[in-house]
Amino acid sequence: MLTGVLTLIDADGREHEVVAKDVGLCWGDVCIPNAGPDDLEEWAARAGYVLARDGDVVAIAPSAETHHREAAGGRAPELTLRDVDGNEVSFDDFSGHKRVLVTWASWCGCRHELGGWQRLQDELADAGLRLFSVALDADPEDSRPWIEAASPSYPVAVDTAHVTAERYGITNVPSVVWVDEDDRIVKPPTIAPGDDQFVEFTQIAADRHHDALRAWVRDGELPPSAAATTPERTDDEQRALAHRRIAAHHQRAGRTEQALAQLALAQELAPWDWTVRRGGIAMTGGDPFLGEEFTSFWEEWDASGRPGYTPTT
Repeated sequence: MLTGVLTLIDADGREHEVVAKDVGLCWGDVCIPNAGPDDLEEWAARAGYVLARDGDVVAIAPSAETHHREAAGGRAPELTLRDVDGNEVSFDDFSGHKRVLVTWASWCGCRHELGGWQRLQDELADAGLRLFSVALDADPEDSRPWIEAASPSYPVAVDTAHVTAERYGITNVPSVVWVDEDDRIVKPPTIAPGDDQFVEFTQIAADRHHDALRAWVRDGELPPSAAATTPERTDDEQRALAHRRIAAHHQRAGRTEQALAQLALAQELAPWDWTVRRGGIAMTGGDPFLGEEFTSFWEEWDASGRPGYTPTT
């Protein structure tokens, strides 16, 4: 009789039961010949992944080398997710158009800005713009109230595994990425609020991005920030995403203490990744707006020069 020996969370955030067979460890159509649970890290390294493990739960993410190699051509990574009701939505459906990836979260004031993005989509739709929005939340129900209140016409996905963050190098929200008609990233992630409700906090006026977007959509003119390069990710930062996926797995199962332990490891590896740190506070029931843990992190980050907080210029 086959027995499950591990839960594997793959690079797309999908969970698999790993079973021991005569030929080795197997899940789905994949088998590692002559392997046991202790051989997974060696397999992951050979396959181009970093691995995090907590007991019988394992998560993988592309290694820094794999991530850099896949990003080197400048082509927009494929991105197919689920909306709040579980329906499949794909950024790739807008291939051939000028398209913008807009990321946000329920743990950010940007949850109130979906209406601002709707106004911009309405204004520029006839000029060819297509918006695709992604909430980086741990649970679709966290996103639902804000999506239903705004009722946007553009697609809104909920990325509980943070695949979007990993593939596009996003470490904070609201971040946007521009992709041209040839599926090339022409402006890497920058911070761009949907409106000015929280300009005192963000210190970034929404019109700075919106005016640049209008110029690109209508006239093909790119802003100076389009020439910026996204910092190369490290293996530690990639492994942090794997630990965060294990934390989310534990939290869904009601194991908050184990989730917190995994988040602590993730935060140590990627101290300025807001999707891990602020998102982790929200995931485990903390206050991501006024709670002591968040305000302490914010003060530390602000005093360090707001690392990773690149506006559209």
